[in-house]
Amino acid sequence: MKEIREVWGSNVDSELQFFNQCLEQFNFLSFDTEFPGFLRNTPRDVPESLCYSDLKFNVDLMKIIQLGITLSDGKENICFTWEFNFSDFDLEKDAHVEESIDLLKKSGINFEKIRKDGVSREVFVPKFLRILSRHRNIKWVTFHGLYDLAYVLKLLLNKPMPRSLFEFVEVASMVFGCVFDIKFMAKHCNGLLGGEIGLNRVAKILGVERKGTTHNAGSDSLLTATVFERMKMMSGFQEEVYSGCLYGISTRIGRRMKMVLHCYSPWMILAPARPPPAAIFRVRPVICAVPIICPVP
Repeated sequence: MKEIREVWGSNVDSELQFFNQCLEQFNFLSFDTEFPGFLRNTPRDVPESLCYSDLKFNVDLMKIIQLGITLSDGKENICFTWEFNFSDFDLEKDAHVEESIDLLKKSGINFEKIRKDGVSREVFVPKFLRILSRHRNIKWVTFHGLYDLAYVLKLLLNKPMPRSLFEFVEVASMVFGCVFDIKFMAKHCNGLLGGEIGLNRVAKILGVERKGTTHNAGSDSLLTATVFERMKMMSGFQEEVYSGCLYGISTRIGRRMKMVLHCYSPWMILAPARPPPAAIFRVRPVICAVPIICPVP
């Protein structure tokens, strides 16, 4: 099993350079975020519009703490894991939920070290976007990933969440393109309780061992990657069936609409053949799209 590489302000350049090299061979990017809890909790079985309203409220008011990324090749080969610690979150000043912070502290997250030694968004994002713009076939993997997608969008775009779920799906489609959600996949796999199950339980059923500590983004992303590879091996995985389907929403993430993109990002100069995945766009639809309901295998 590969190591979990902790990334701070002091080593972010060398680690991102190595990350870029690894993306040449490993294009499945399993990711997880740690954030300071939920200021507004969403009841079960509420309309999707209310679910998204709560997500927007929470994400707009809070900041990401960690981003974990594990690379794999989709053929059961796991590369390395990177755990990015962001100094922008200040426990003394920023919104958070005490119970969630206590849980993260018990899991070993050192908030004082993160504040002092972490990497800032302003340093990380331009370098990360430059890397993503060089790779054409990245496929993102998450577990119950609606909030993870939202926090990564906020990190990369530095803007409030879109006003509606439909707009969120359109922005996420441009930024991520291809996304797999293991919790959605578990709904259609025998022996995984119809998807009503957490990541640790899925791992236990599949015989996957965790490396590191739960509620740390690096360990969680590594477990996500390993579970994903195991599920693909066992279930006769069909990429076109699951791509873009997130647990909890019925609208599929993916490039479903012909767009005219007006891009204000300098990354167009760096990679003119392909717009970068997370530039700031003004979007004018050319052909109207209708929501695509995720298929049931």
